[in-house]
Amino acid sequence: MTINLNGKLMDLSLPKVMGILNVTPDSFYDGGKFSSDKKVLDQVEKMILDGADIIDIGGYSSKPGAKEVKTKEEINRVIPTIELIKNKFSDIILSIDTFRSRVAQKAVQSGASLINDISAGELDSNMFKCVAELKVPYILMHMQGNPQNMQKNPSYKNVINEIVTDLSKKIFLARKAGIIDIIADPGFGFGKTLEHNYEILNNLSFFKELDCPILVGLSRKSMVYKLLDKKVEDSLNGTTCLNTISILNGAKILRVHDVKEAKEVIKITSFLNKNT
Repeated sequence: MTINLNGKLMDLSLPKVMGILNVTPDSFYDGGKFSSDKKVLDQVEKMILDGADIIDIGGYSSKPGAKEVKTKEEINRVIPTIELIKNKFSDIILSIDTFRSRVAQKAVQSGASLINDISAGELDSNMFKCVAELKVPYILMHMQGNPQNMQKNPSYKNVINEIVTDLSKKIFLARKAGIIDIIADPGFGFGKTLEHNYEILNNLSFFKELDCPILVGLSRKSMVYKLLDKKVEDSLNGTTCLNTISILNGAKILRVHDVKEAKEVIKITSFLNKNT
């Protein structure tokens, strides 16, 4: 299983780690931490040294109830950051975390190699066409509602069947639009209750039916710290536990704040798989 990144194939037979870099003032864990060029570059360097395969840059907080950010402001946050990083770390693979085609286009033109869309095209009808024209891999995620309302009583008759069905339809439409490399994300925490999240995790292997790589974003989310009755700052151990379960059930990309620990998960689980 591979994806094409700038003409080079990334082999996902060994799972990869996507490090999170939010250049936002209000993200749930790292909002406001990377407010200067030095802080951005120091964090990127740390993630690279820890083994990050991809760095995912976001300029729009998608936490529940997040405030709306205008397109111009999102562009002003992410494009200088992409250019800054690529100027110093030219070989690192960058992903742009956005649901807006205009932002995605400018980000790819500035050096990003993947598009990570939490709405799977739902919030911008031009996104599929844009991605197809850019010829980059596309991460499409399941979300019920939008960041402003997604956690207001989310409900499903059968959460697994509904998410798989929705992602399957989106994958079909994306391929029809001309997108070749597609990665699916079940969307932990995006329009799901605590129980929904753990049901998805427990049935993650079922998502292999989609026939594309699966990305999971569990890092320090409320499904970890609320269940453990801890603060977000104290949720790394729980995150590592869930990442381990995810890899053992077929996840190919871990999207995380803590790269070193995620790489250790992959090293251990890969060794385990080779010796069973």
